[in-house]
Amino acid sequence: MRRIPHRRLLAATLLAASVLTSTAVAPVAPVHAANVDRPGEGDCRPGGLGQGLTAKLDRTIEDVREQAGIPGVVVGLWMPGKGCYVRATGVADTVTRQPMPVDTYVRIGSETKTFTVTALLQLVDDGKVRLDDPIDDYVRGVPNGDEITLRHLAEMRSGLFPYTSDPDFIRDLQTDPKRPYNPWELLSYGYRHPNTSAPGTTFQYSNSNLILLGLVIEKVTGKRLADVIHQRVLRPAHLRHTLFPKGAEFPEPHARGYTDQSLSGAVTDATDWNPSWAWAAGAMISNLHDLRRWAKVVATGELLSPETQAQRLKTLPTGFPGTTYGLGILETNGWIGHNGSIPGYETVTVYLPSKKATLVVMINTDMLHQGQEPSTLLARAVTEVVTPDNVYAGAVVPH
Repeated sequence: MRRIPHRRLLAATLLAASVLTSTAVAPVAPVHAANVDRPGEGDCRPGGLGQGLTAKLDRTIEDVREQAGIPGVVVGLWMPGKGCYVRATGVADTVTRQPMPVDTYVRIGSETKTFTVTALLQLVDDGKVRLDDPIDDYVRGVPNGDEITLRHLAEMRSGLFPYTSDPDFIRDLQTDPKRPYNPWELLSYGYRHPNTSAPGTTFQYSNSNLILLGLVIEKVTGKRLADVIHQRVLRPAHLRHTLFPKGAEFPEPHARGYTDQSLSGAVTDATDWNPSWAWAAGAMISNLHDLRRWAKVVATGELLSPETQAQRLKTLPTGFPGTTYGLGILETNGWIGHNGSIPGYETVTVYLPSKKATLVVMINTDMLHQGQEPSTLLARAVTEVVTPDNVYAGAVVPH
């Protein structure tokens, strides 16, 4: 999930950016290997990819972390037939200097979209909705809603103005980041602006699309979106450490999250900001164990029919080199999945079908480094080392 367009108006999702200064982050903490007894990490022992490759990954990750000013990092890489690599480095708290734990929970931002769209596609499989239904069939009052389809919303081609780009929304969120929002309030910020393009013509990353899909799911099922995702997605996928919070609650252990999106522009602890403003587009929480599992579920369509999964994976150009976008999912040089960014946290969860490889990156800042998301820098650096023919290109939002 990308940033709230603010000092630099970003036309996508969340939080604009400045570079994290050297005074904002406490000194570097040493790299420590994953605890092999942590639940869900299996037999991924130190040196699981071989001593040379493991050492090269250690150096690569630490170099990026130091250069980008990232407080804490967790990286998990699983490559069947070759081995695995799980590391935490840096700190979870820049004040106490607590080391970053491998089993930390983080806010996953726009990776929430993969859960919301999976729930929608399950309703497609059930025959309760059709992807080419207009949104007007389910939610009234959407600008050009008789022509915008559920498919357009899921593939980011609706033309609806992103509510996170509205100046009043930015001001309201930064003034009181702990206040709750409801979906209708969020949409109202976007509805003040004309649509940016005709439906189906242009890729534009917009959280407004996912808020509407969340409302569709609630209308069709008669249940809260969080309950639908828990019952129909999390439970059958065996994700016991993933949740859709009601407010700012956060399971332990969790890293503190740091952002520069306060009113003053100073580096701020955003751990307890209320993520309801992102709702179906970006409010969820998870950990390394569950994101590892989820990467394969999403990319291989374990919860969907083969026909619906095939539609999901029909990706279209985004305008970003090396990256295309399908139904709530991105493809970047062979890797399939999504990235996430929300104040204080960023994640990348992707799966490479050609090698059956999984990569998960979790960090506790969303502050850009030289105009780039730090999670993208990490994912790119790791894949340059381990899959040079399939290098992670990056996110699908403008910086």
